[in-house]
Amino acid sequence: MSEFAFELELCAHLESRREGILARQLGASVADPGGRILDVVCVEPGPAFDDRVALSSAAVPDAAIEADVGTGRARYWKDAFDCHPDRARRAVDRACEVGFFERERRKGREYVRQVARYPDWYDRIIGVENKPDLGRPGDLEAQLRTDVSLAVVDEIILATESYVTRAHLNRIPEAVGVWRVHREDASAEDEDGVEIEVIRESDPLAVDESGIEPLEFHPGRTDIAVVSPDAKARKRRRIAERAYGKGWRTYAFPACGVSQPDDSSGATLPYCAWKGRVVDAGSECGPSCGGYEPVSESESPPPADLESERDRRTPWTADPDGKRHRQSGLDQFG
Repeated sequence: MSEFAFELELCAHLESRREGILARQLGASVADPGGRILDVVCVEPGPAFDDRVALSSAAVPDAAIEADVGTGRARYWKDAFDCHPDRARRAVDRACEVGFFERERRKGREYVRQVARYPDWYDRIIGVENKPDLGRPGDLEAQLRTDVSLAVVDEIILATESYVTRAHLNRIPEAVGVWRVHREDASAEDEDGVEIEVIRESDPLAVDESGIEPLEFHPGRTDIAVVSPDAKARKRRRIAERAYGKGWRTYAFPACGVSQPDDSSGATLPYCAWKGRVVDAGSECGPSCGGYEPVSESESPPPADLESERDRRTPWTADPDGKRHRQSGLDQFG
């Protein structure tokens, strides 16, 4: 099974059995942005989750959250940010667009205020590294050791379809949980055809302490960065916000006659009858595929409404009341 198909089917399964927010392919490094990408992230609800749902369906810009802008008196936008003016400008525009800021003009100057305090909306963050075939581990061991030593997420789990041996377990950090994902032998209770066997439970990671992030590996030494608890907390907030706005349905459907959306799992996935599995339309589909059957625009099935599906199946809300209320007055600031 391809890692892409494995990832989507696992997300569909987890969505039906876990509360909170699921997302795919999110950056989890601090000192080296983009140096570590988590396959799946599960963000568990915190005490003010409902307030976050009511705030906006989109991610709130990190610079806007950190800005010296409150819910009381509006501030001149340039005085509220401690960052490059271009970044501040983008953050203001986006924060107004998603409904976190509202703005007003006074004598040609733009002032902003928060429409609500940023809520304490998330609790634990769980990372899942997908490796369906342990016979082709790639950089798996180094990736998992980074996750444990940096400890940006509360727990890290390895998900695989392979039979897990004692040798496999010995090569990865003890804190990493291990799931074996069964697809063919799932019980009748698992309507999506997926069953998770917990081989090893994960241990809590020290998210409130300083972390160690490996940067470069050389013969005989590894360059590292010590990441402070505050920097980790800011990264956790960015991960949670990105997960909330993005979700995991970030895929396209093939424009091909043999491909049809498959919603048998409850989530609509890009299924290819010729390959007999879920496919990545961006990398696997097109004229170079042996089963490709071009279709005209008039013959193509209507696109799946993935946003409505997410709204229906998760606690995320596509169009919260608070957003509709604030959105009505933004056009005047074009």
